[in-house]
Amino acid sequence: MASQLTFLDALIQRRSAYALTNTSPISQERIKELVKECLKYCPTAFNVRSSRIIILFGAEHAALWAHAEDVTLKSMPPHLVDLFVPRIVMFKPAYGTILFFDDHSAISALPPPLQTIFPAYPEVQEHGNGMLQFVVWTALCAEGLGCNLQHYQPGITPWVREKYGVPESWELKAQLVFGEMVEGQGPVEEKVRTGLEESLRVYCGKE
Repeated sequence: MASQLTFLDALIQRRSAYALTNTSPISQERIKELVKECLKYCPTAFNVRSSRIIILFGAEHAALWAHAEDVTLKSMPPHLVDLFVPRIVMFKPAYGTILFFDDHSAISALPPPLQTIFPAYPEVQEHGNGMLQFVVWTALCAEGLGCNLQHYQPGITPWVREKYGVPESWELKAQLVFGEMVEGQGPVEEKVRTGLEESLRVYCGKE
């Protein structure tokens, strides 16, 4: 029961934090260790383990968001530039970014019958990658880091692929920006959660 409560506490603590610094309460080695544990234990259908991760620290993190800003300025209409660029500027001072990918070639490790069926259900791999994003996010928050999840693909994908030698079979899915929260940006009042009454149904059969 204690471990369940600890998980729920971490779940409640997890939220989007944007005012981040280039410092961390834990080491880069600890961050890498946490991500590896998440990759190891996050569930995947048929144990296909198609999720891939690249962690960027320091100058590599800053270069990613400098490129994202450049792409946004060149490719988006002015009214969207005004919406997105100020947010990108906020990401640059953070400590790092975790890039989440899905490797479509991973299904080759499945038994031949499953290799023909698996591609017909792409949501299975989407669910696996989404769970990994959530688990990593929650794990980092439990260690005192603030995070926010972004989706600047496909605009940044060619640059990421070339710079880090990313295989063609890896599809970029999301970017998790993380860092120590700016003082005064810690836990806030609980948000009003709407629609909960309509979100859950329970049916009990006759005993």
